[in-house]
Amino acid sequence: MNNYLKLVNFEMNRFFKLYVILIGITIISQLLGVVVESKSYLENTKRVMFENQFTFSKFLEEGYSSSPFLQFVNSGWALLPIFMCIVILMLYVFFIWYRDWFAKNTFIYRLLQLPTNRLTIYFAKLTTILLFVFGLIAVQLILIPIEIQIMKSIIPVDYRTYFSFNDLMYFDLWTILYPTSVVEFVIIYGIGLIFVAVLFTAILVERSFRLKGIFYAIVYGGLSFVIMIVPIIIMNLYPNYFYPLELLIITLITSVIVLGSAIWLASYLLKYKITV
Repeated sequence: MNNYLKLVNFEMNRFFKLYVILIGITIISQLLGVVVESKSYLENTKRVMFENQFTFSKFLEEGYSSSPFLQFVNSGWALLPIFMCIVILMLYVFFIWYRDWFAKNTFIYRLLQLPTNRLTIYFAKLTTILLFVFGLIAVQLILIPIEIQIMKSIIPVDYRTYFSFNDLMYFDLWTILYPTSVVEFVIIYGIGLIFVAVLFTAILVERSFRLKGIFYAIVYGGLSFVIMIVPIIIMNLYPNYFYPLELLIITLITSVIVLGSAIWLASYLLKYKITV
């Protein structure tokens, strides 16, 4: 356990500077964006109301946007930093392994010689990715109430309707980032965990068999994907045949099979195929 925690700390320190930069860009972009979008909304609302001699209620009846925060969360100020973080973390899923092979002094061989189970390295890297994801989500959770307060301080109540954090749940992206129930949280982030675990194992397959490993990794990834979508296939072939609870159990079984297979295969490759 001690070795695992040391490895997690080590892996986090290796990406920490870039991670802080990502958080900084997200904070600056969103705080600046909520100010810009709020002022833009206020100016546009006043202009339309003046030109058409509308009251605010008439302004809403004509179908104009009533929420500057809605305008903000759909703008590039809010969305681009999120997509940037997602893309960079996706790239880091590969970088966290390949850097150890291709950086100076092939660092992976020093890692593999540590006096600990080699699978600990796999779990440490997997934990690091998860902690980075949850860290970014936590930052966003802290930012949203602050952004709502900034918006309220700029736009008088006469020019906006009530908007709260819960209203974000109407948008697909925010629903994925912030599940509204424990079951949704387990499903969404469980799938994310399995996806990263399969990618990790596919990388180890490629590293174990090199050129042929690329083909094996693609086949392995494809098989894992097919197993994961078995519940969706069943739902399409036999609509309304299974109860929701039964489908949930089938989904759990296929998820355990894919995740268990990924960990078992990774353990086998680290022990017997990747030699020092």
